[in-house]
Amino acid sequence: MVEFEAIGAIFGPFHQEFVFVTTQKFKKGDRLVYPHHGACTVIKVEKREAFGTKQDYLKLKVEYSDLTLMVPVANVDMVGLRDVINEDEVEEVFAVLRKKEARMPTNWSRRFKNHSEKLRSGDIYQVAEVVRNLSIRDKDKGLSAGEKKMLTRARQILVSELTFALDIDLPTAEEKLASALP
Repeated sequence: MVEFEAIGAIFGPFHQEFVFVTTQKFKKGDRLVYPHHGACTVIKVEKREAFGTKQDYLKLKVEYSDLTLMVPVANVDMVGLRDVINEDEVEEVFAVLRKKEARMPTNWSRRFKNHSEKLRSGDIYQVAEVVRNLSIRDKDKGLSAGEKKMLTRARQILVSELTFALDIDLPTAEEKLASALP
């Protein structure tokens, strides 16, 4: 078992160095969430050479996908890699999903941009808002092709995390999500 603490630096646009320390430790089998892809499992921790220096990397298997990601340990904070939510936070996610009011711009491009920003944030509550808002809009007025694709992606991200957080299978997580929506 490999376990270590992430320490690294990010270089800004004018080569200023911003040093950060992550106290999170990673090992094979850890379950994490990558903002753009959803729940992942650490399948390997390895040293790789990049740009002439050796760095520690996490090799992540994205759940419910064939995708594998390599993330430098020094960049875990920058990419937004985080722990899976706990059961209390799951209840808060369901509370967001249950809200019947969904304030969103009527203009398609503004609505799409707003929802895209929420998905990129990696914040599970904002992802839940996107699922709720687009689900409500789909029932009321229908969705554009782009919004349908966005809803599918947001649901995948949310459901993948629910499977880890509640230790349930994919169909059960999908049922719980569907039953929480207004």
